[in-house]
Amino acid sequence: MYSIEEQQKFNALTQKLLGKSVYLALPEFIQDLRNTINYHDWRYYVLSEPVITDYDYDKLFAVLKRIESANPSLQTPDSPTQRVARGLTSEFESVQHLAAMLSLENSYNQGDLNDFDRKTKELTNTEHTEYCVEPKFDGSSIALVYENDLLVRAATRGDGTAGDDITNNAKALPSIPLRAPFSKYGIHKIEIRGEVIIQRSVFEKMNEERKRKGEKVFQNARNTASGSLRTKDPNESRARNLEAILYHISFAEDAGGNNLLKEKLVSHFHCIEILYNCGFKTPIHEMRVCQNIDDVHLFIQTWDSKRHIFNIDTDGMVVKVNSLQQQQQCGSTTHHPRWAIAYKFAAKQAHSKLLKVEFQVGRTGAVTPVAKIEPVPLAGVTISSISLHNEDFISEKDIKINDTVIVERAGEVIPYIVGVVETLRTGAEYPVDFPRQCPSCNSPLIKPDEEAVWRCDNADCPAQTEERVIHYVSKDAMDIDGCGRETVIEFIQRGYIKTIEDLYRLPYEQILGLEGWKEKSVNNLKAGIEDSKNRPLWRLLNALGIRHVGVTTSKDISNHIHSIFDLAKMSVDDLTNIEGIGPKVAQSIVGFFHNSGNTHLLEELHALGVNTINRAEDARSKNNKLEGKTFLFTGSLQQFTRDRAKQLVEENGGKLLSGVSANLNYLVVGEDAGSKLAKAQKIPSIIVLSEDDFLNMIA
Repeated sequence: MYSIEEQQKFNALTQKLLGKSVYLALPEFIQDLRNTINYHDWRYYVLSEPVITDYDYDKLFAVLKRIESANPSLQTPDSPTQRVARGLTSEFESVQHLAAMLSLENSYNQGDLNDFDRKTKELTNTEHTEYCVEPKFDGSSIALVYENDLLVRAATRGDGTAGDDITNNAKALPSIPLRAPFSKYGIHKIEIRGEVIIQRSVFEKMNEERKRKGEKVFQNARNTASGSLRTKDPNESRARNLEAILYHISFAEDAGGNNLLKEKLVSHFHCIEILYNCGFKTPIHEMRVCQNIDDVHLFIQTWDSKRHIFNIDTDGMVVKVNSLQQQQQCGSTTHHPRWAIAYKFAAKQAHSKLLKVEFQVGRTGAVTPVAKIEPVPLAGVTISSISLHNEDFISEKDIKINDTVIVERAGEVIPYIVGVVETLRTGAEYPVDFPRQCPSCNSPLIKPDEEAVWRCDNADCPAQTEERVIHYVSKDAMDIDGCGRETVIEFIQRGYIKTIEDLYRLPYEQILGLEGWKEKSVNNLKAGIEDSKNRPLWRLLNALGIRHVGVTTSKDISNHIHSIFDLAKMSVDDLTNIEGIGPKVAQSIVGFFHNSGNTHLLEELHALGVNTINRAEDARSKNNKLEGKTFLFTGSLQQFTRDRAKQLVEENGGKLLSGVSANLNYLVVGEDAGSKLAKAQKIPSIIVLSEDDFLNMIA
């Protein structure tokens, strides 16, 4: 929307305005102030790249508000102060859309897309059709009307021909410009379509805050966005951090009433560029122009694999004929346009019945309720068990036995119960009875004041012992080949293992006589256990199962000690001096190493030949090519896996970051690098590397 020269001008004007101590109520000064605030709104809400602090922004806004309050004649309808609407809306009037808001036909596989492509070519009588592909945002539809560059109306989708007038609420959203420069494109009146959404991270923070206040949490971002658009108080819409993403021009005419969609605007992508240049948040960085339907399908597959890390909920991709002339040749049915189709991702939510709740005891004694539901297929897997986390989680969501529950795969991986469908309750539902004795050893459970979890405090609890050994042999811990979960459970049941150190005293002759065990598998097990004695120190530290200590923390700590026994001499203050170690983690480590049973375990492991010293110290001093440098990997890597990439960075003294920021030194890109690359290219200090460049750095 703003050229480099304009941005430089407004940055300079900002400093000039902030440096003033006296503000005059002159029209030209007030216009400068309005334009500057609009510029910073654009940087913050559209680009997500603010260049001034919230404090400085609030200062400029307060000055404008004060001058306009004292001089009402100087106030304009597009002033930033008019976003904060006053008064409550008693009801919403129904208004007609300038063009019908139709639904989209759905597709679920490449065959459906091929049929769409074939029909499109028949309707347009051409052998080549260019398509635009963009995410299908899972929010609440909105239609905005601008006339003479001013926002004059906003409406919900309604029945497609008419919707509720929500203009006051829309004006409260900073991502919707009150004035947009459509006139420079010859547009006098325009209707644009989009979706109002709440970003995932924002939604999670909202629910955390509601929990803190004792309020009922929202069930999902889509319904919350829809409900927030129709609140009676427009300020409430603003407070819920709604964002509008605009992705379609449905009506456009010049001052003479000529239809610009037929005469001037040439393509869908051209329309998106106009919206972006006029200051709207659009999918321009997430969309692609594809030359054929095979490219469309490849792009959809790329998006499907990464959508769980996108900060906005999407339930599919929208494929549109790019040429507006070809769109008009395709036409529409009464239900949907023939020039667009929605490719729906595999469902990420489903309904099922809660049959019962079982309680499992973990290695730290935490008792976790697990929902057993009627098996339900979801996103390619069948789900029958879901963690309910703790008693508070069950209470907050009012989950009862026999409830119909809404199941989701968080991040497309972990099953999660979003909530219950209260309207389907029949009266046969009853509360979940949380135990007060350990399900494994019957010891009384305890619940520390600062925690939400009930725990068994019995160190000899059989369930805890089992889980501790399973964790010890796991991939991220000692990574013992041939000794998985089922093997550990079998050996515990047979009495071969009572404690972790018993792994190094296994009776291999007896194991050879067991069903399913042959000489080769026993030798593999023996070799795996012997190999584990030479693991790096961080693996042993992680394998001990200390609360709050995972892989990253184990690596951070092991870089600052020579021997595992050094930790028994370290205080909370000593540990918190290590970067990344907070008081909670430090206290947990100190508590572990002041337990005589735990120090005895380590002495036994040392005597059995398990490595307890940091053998990486000398290697690290010789291999520090990346010391002090930060890295991030994006795209589809061809020469190594993500895990191997992380290992290579750490082995050479570098550090891996989780996102693009000014703290990042190098972004290593594979194929189909997306938003991270685009964001990194806007930060001059970040160096973009290919995989070969990275390998050359550590060669």
